[in-house]
Amino acid sequence: MEQSAWAEISALAAAAPYPVEVLPVNLERAAACLAALEVTTRSWLGAVVANSGGLVIDHGWLRVLGGGHDALPDVAAEMVPGTARLVVAFDVMGGQFAWLQAEPGVRPTVHYFGPEDVAWQDLELGYGDWLEAMLAGSLTDFYEGLRWPGWEVEVANVALDQGIHTLPPPWTREGKDLSVVSRKPIPLAELVSIHQMVAGS
Repeated sequence: MEQSAWAEISALAAAAPYPVEVLPVNLERAAACLAALEVTTRSWLGAVVANSGGLVIDHGWLRVLGGGHDALPDVAAEMVPGTARLVVAFDVMGGQFAWLQAEPGVRPTVHYFGPEDVAWQDLELGYGDWLEAMLAGSLTDFYEGLRWPGWEVEVANVALDQGIHTLPPPWTREGKDLSVVSRKPIPLAELVSIHQMVAGS
């Protein structure tokens, strides 16, 4: 039997400096997702898919996709046809993390598309290194500019298939201070679509 990376991942999740919820997995759906991705549970991506419906990190701020859940798609469902882009996580502000190969022959890395600059940024980390960083505490610094006093309670009350829409939006000068903007939950897919339309992607 192959050695799964899940033991290492679940240990990190248990030791994380903020709450991490492992969503229950549908074994049949997870197996189909693994087959579609053509990965094994030796990889961190395969282990997350096979052993969880997804990971909900830091009061629901980050939703790492796994084998699928009622409120979250599985990783294979988020494959972008005709591109090398595989969306692996969403955040509550409508940001996306995608694992992609920037050019042929180069190791795939995780890129982030966020609401502050609505453009893809290469984080220069493989999937395993990225997830390890997210579980080890890097969310706090990564999202420093997108948080407001009392965000924890507000975000925890947002459904996993929703995100927080703000007016003015974070990519405008007026929308930078999220403590004073209008904030309301809307469907996450709609929020992601708004950001993509702004970016023209």
